[in-house]
Amino acid sequence: MPANIPDWLIVAPEVRAALERRAPVVALESTLIAHGLPWPDNVETANNAEAVIRTGGPIPATVAVWEGRPTLGLRQDQIEALARTAGIMKASRRDLAVAVAQRRTAATTVAATMYLAHTGGITVFATGGIGGAHRDMGQPFDISADLTELGRTPVLVVCAGAKSILDLPRTLEILETLAVPVLGYRTNEFPAFYVRGSGLPVQARVDSPTEAAAIFRAHRELNGGGMLLAQPVAEDVALDPAEFALALAQAESEATAQQIHGPALTPFLLSRLAVLTSGRALRANRELIVANARLAAEVAVALAEGVAR
Repeated sequence: MPANIPDWLIVAPEVRAALERRAPVVALESTLIAHGLPWPDNVETANNAEAVIRTGGPIPATVAVWEGRPTLGLRQDQIEALARTAGIMKASRRDLAVAVAQRRTAATTVAATMYLAHTGGITVFATGGIGGAHRDMGQPFDISADLTELGRTPVLVVCAGAKSILDLPRTLEILETLAVPVLGYRTNEFPAFYVRGSGLPVQARVDSPTEAAAIFRAHRELNGGGMLLAQPVAEDVALDPAEFALALAQAESEATAQQIHGPALTPFLLSRLAVLTSGRALRANRELIVANARLAAEVAVALAEGVAR
């Protein structure tokens, strides 16, 4: 394990032991537990994601701020508490200091999870979809901190692309500006979370975890920041693009009418989409999270084997 881990970062014993012996570890974010999915889907999905990582060989490390202490590797009772407790703080990178100083419990976004994982020596992170530039709903500068974190923090993020509620062309342009490689896993098209394709090209296609690991290794050697490995949602649970577009238009209209914006916008839209698609969006969300965790485990193993050689 890296010798310079700060005292303020709590590392679970199992995670610490894996890092010390240079075994693969995969980070998981906690916002999906507290804000992204309803009970009991949230705790079931979190547990399933951890389980598929263990099956693949690595140790899972769900990340959060627990009573003011940034933590890599939550216990089961902590995951349950995040899943059941209303009003849990949502912490992006900028919010970590507030959560720490005020001794609050907070679920971490992609940006905050990336930073904490990197600080602890974890280089692979699985999530559902990253944040990005929001569509034009009267707030043209609503751009997720996930993008800037990807530009500066050397963590490989396995995802189903960016959330379909976003302006995907703008999001990809920003990632290019920030020098973030965007790889498609067995696809030439950038995935769109609930929808398998966006019609937008990825920078490069990879067809194996080993190939993805090799590119990330080269990216780090060249002093790059983060990298995206984007895997499409499974075909049998993906939403039809036309159906999704109609549901999103309705959800956006409701958000505008209720003046919902900022950190509250994404959870609101995801919740409404689940209802408007009769639960199909929720099923797709759950499935892609677990699938990304499985792929992240495979890439983490390939990275570890490369270091061993």
